[in-house]
Amino acid sequence: MSDKYAPLPEHKFSFGLWTVSNRGRDPFGSEVRPPLAPVDAVKMLAQVGAWGVNLHDNDLVPIDATPAERDRIVKEFKQACDSHGIVVPMATVTLFFDPAFRDGAFTANDPAVRAYALQKTLRAMDIGAELGAKIFVLWGGREGTETDACRRADDAVKRLRHAIDYVCEYSIAKGYGYTFAMEAKPNEPRGDIYMATTGNYLGLIPTLAHPEMVGVNPEVAHEQMAGLNFTHAVAQAWEAGKLFHIDLNDQVPGRYDQDFRFGAANPKSAFFLVKFLEDVGYAGPRHFDAHAYRTENYDGVKDFARGCMRTYLILKEKAARWNADAEIQAIVKEIHEPSMPTPAEATYSPAHLATLLGHTFDRGTLAAKNLPYERLDQLTVEVLLGTR
Repeated sequence: MSDKYAPLPEHKFSFGLWTVSNRGRDPFGSEVRPPLAPVDAVKMLAQVGAWGVNLHDNDLVPIDATPAERDRIVKEFKQACDSHGIVVPMATVTLFFDPAFRDGAFTANDPAVRAYALQKTLRAMDIGAELGAKIFVLWGGREGTETDACRRADDAVKRLRHAIDYVCEYSIAKGYGYTFAMEAKPNEPRGDIYMATTGNYLGLIPTLAHPEMVGVNPEVAHEQMAGLNFTHAVAQAWEAGKLFHIDLNDQVPGRYDQDFRFGAANPKSAFFLVKFLEDVGYAGPRHFDAHAYRTENYDGVKDFARGCMRTYLILKEKAARWNADAEIQAIVKEIHEPSMPTPAEATYSPAHLATLLGHTFDRGTLAAKNLPYERLDQLTVEVLLGTR
């Protein structure tokens, strides 16, 4: 019997090496799972039906590897991906783990650290390009501060801009064809991170030398840990033409970065996110940046990965059902109808200005319009709970 929620390549579901290979370490306990080699992670992802695998440079190549070791590792990994039918849509760089980056990477006060961060990023871009990646994500995990006494925040922004401009020029010079997706987070591991929200990056991008090459990579947990509405951030990025990649997971607001299985904590929020992505026709990768619970062995990691994809597909089906529900759509139509004759919406012109300023609006009629949002929300919940 076929499973209608089984993932297919056209769904473009991907996982990071750091997700399925996560060993369950946390600040209060050491690893609970043995190491999983990158080639074995690729095999696992093929077994659960994933389409792609993403990676930081050091997820694959140790930071102290020799050039010969680097070449061998990348070659073997590419062979494993080809053998199992797994693609590498995105690559990124680790600029937060090594002690050299304790004060940041691109924004660090030490120019030698900034130069090393740039060199490391260019080499990570080389690895990604060799594996076929066309998206490069930049997450500034240490680009922040615990005390603003250490640097002026505008200097940090200038340093970050310089680095982004540099990597864009490198991609152009090498013919890599990368688009760059900037990933925001409000805090952790720093007390405050400079680019705290997706909106921060959307404000920075127009100031870059190559804004057409740079977009955003919003992550569910990174917005929700600050209590923000993730779908709103995604919608703004989409409307701006800057939704280059997306990280799917889940998060309880106000907690540390939990990286739960997609839909595990806030299924209603996940529903509206999936509905938005499907309604607008987002065609990019649907990347799960999440971790299995620390209680799990690698069979449990497979359950986790299957669960992420299955939940997305279930919510996709629920979204189609919501769109087809006659009562729901009647309410949607009602709430969008004008309450009284109104001048047509138009761009500014002297004629339209005169019509608009000369029109009489009845505030009582405007205030009396029926807005049955309680009923609409209840019907949404019933769709989610499977009673409609």
